[in-house]
Amino acid sequence: MKTGLSPLLEVRHLKVEFPTRRGTLRALDDVSFDIHAGEVLGVVGESGAGKSLTGAAIIGLLEPPGRIAGGEIRLEGRRIDHLGPDEMRSIRGRQIGAIFQDPLTSLNPLYTVGRQLVETIRTHLPLSQAQARERAIQLLRDTGIPAPEARVDHYPHQFSGGMRQRVVIALALAAEPHLIVADEPTTALDVSIQAQIISLLKRVCRERGAAVMLVTHDMGVIAETSDRVAVMYAGRVVEIGPVAQVIHQPAHPYTVGLMGSIPAMHEDREHLLQIDGSMPRLNAIPSGCAFHPRCPRSGERCRHERPDLMPAGATRAACWLHDGGVSR
Repeated sequence: MKTGLSPLLEVRHLKVEFPTRRGTLRALDDVSFDIHAGEVLGVVGESGAGKSLTGAAIIGLLEPPGRIAGGEIRLEGRRIDHLGPDEMRSIRGRQIGAIFQDPLTSLNPLYTVGRQLVETIRTHLPLSQAQARERAIQLLRDTGIPAPEARVDHYPHQFSGGMRQRVVIALALAAEPHLIVADEPTTALDVSIQAQIISLLKRVCRERGAAVMLVTHDMGVIAETSDRVAVMYAGRVVEIGPVAQVIHQPAHPYTVGLMGSIPAMHEDREHLLQIDGSMPRLNAIPSGCAFHPRCPRSGERCRHERPDLMPAGATRAACWLHDGGVSR
């Protein structure tokens, strides 16, 4: 839960750019948010909004030629956005754990899961081979792998998709990191396994006091897991606030559209709402508010002036509707 203490993760005015032959494309533009210890921040938006890129920037895994072009990332007060590859590699295992959508990209098919866990543990913690193996078995047990004493010597292909994702979570937790970046960790799994992984992430956050950044396009996962939610559009955070308020009382027209596109069990609607148009390409982001060409409530100011996050009831939204109305 959020406390009066300093945030564990602070992202301030983050900008990420991709140089190309036709000019520089800005993929993240002035992204700011905090995550406290024991808190799950959900990050949601359409494909191309910048969700995964934000996570990649935080854990130091931007694909070249992508680069951080401005802003700061602080982990427990220490600035980490300007560190070299070796320093970042030591932080990535010890202080930041990463969980990705496809567990096969995180696991080496040539090594047993036990060997991979033991190598990660011994890289970051002062444990003997025997102690590290015992910890690996305990991690598999904690993440719900049955018969961990036997399974520790199995290879990734011997596990189901859901079990592989549990192994990846065990790997992310191996060195007791303070921050976990989970990028679409349930997308490739069936619904029953999704629920188990969500429950596991919540328990890890609660019991270990870790901060979790959960990147997903699934609002159901966000509703079940997150304390707060940040909604992204075209490389910017357009709304951020407590999950219940963002879901039930969205303040930004884009968030309203996202929520309206989710089927409700208690409503009998023939058609779901939809947001006309599509996310703009990086080389064609509109002036002013990037959402204005798709927004049913846009006005003249929206076309020319870009709003920053401002108070909007229980949340904060980057929308001129909350600055005394939109002049049309």
